Amino acid sequence: MTDSAIRLLLADDHPVVRAGLRAVLETEPGIEVVAEAATAEAAVARAAEGDVDVVLMDLQFGKGMNGAEATAAITARPSAPRVVIVTTYDTDADTLPAIEAGATGYLLKDAPPEDLAAAVRTAAAGRTALAPAVADRLMNRLRTPGTALTRRETEVLALVAEGLSNQAVGARLHLTEGTVKSHLARVYAKLGVESRTAAVAAATGLGLIRR
Repeated sequence: MTDSAIRLLLADDHPVVRAGLRAVLETEPGIEVVAEAATAEAAVARAAEGDVDVVLMDLQFGKGMNGAEATAAITARPSAPRVVIVTTYDTDADTLPAIEAGATGYLLKDAPPEDLAAAVRTAAAGRTALAPAVADRLMNRLRTPGTALTRRETEVLALVAEGLSNQAVGARLHLTEGTVKSHLARVYAKLGVESRTAAVAAATGLGLIRR
């Protein structure tokens, strides 16, 4: 590889996924996989060494830090590499924290190989690379801000969808029960529903929270 090659770090807790990404990307001219990481913490440490241009980051790792948290830690450093999320999840609950954390790109794991290579090159050049479904959802949020849930509202509703009570949601997110109720009231108004069950169903149907 030449010195001008884009140097990649692959961060995913599944060895098969890392092997697949490596197999796809190492055949691409001008792209070199220089390292792999099986945990988000290892990815943060490896990215800090300064010889990586782009990190391909999974969102969900078994334990510890998740991909969005790792992205925030990586991009907070000066001269940080670009981070492209490569995941199976495309709901607002997943995409928004990752993009807010500083991800330059967001791709789904079913993307064609050529899209993956193009996203790496786009990110290395400092431009944004988003899966079409993710880009469409972000555009819709900008067009209809009144119905878009905030990140906190999405977090509250995702925990409600898991079956947690208002009190349990509050404990998990370090909020008072009254604050949780206020968030839910705004969610109901935005989604045009009157119950927790209806809110969860509506948000799931709109792709705001994961099924």
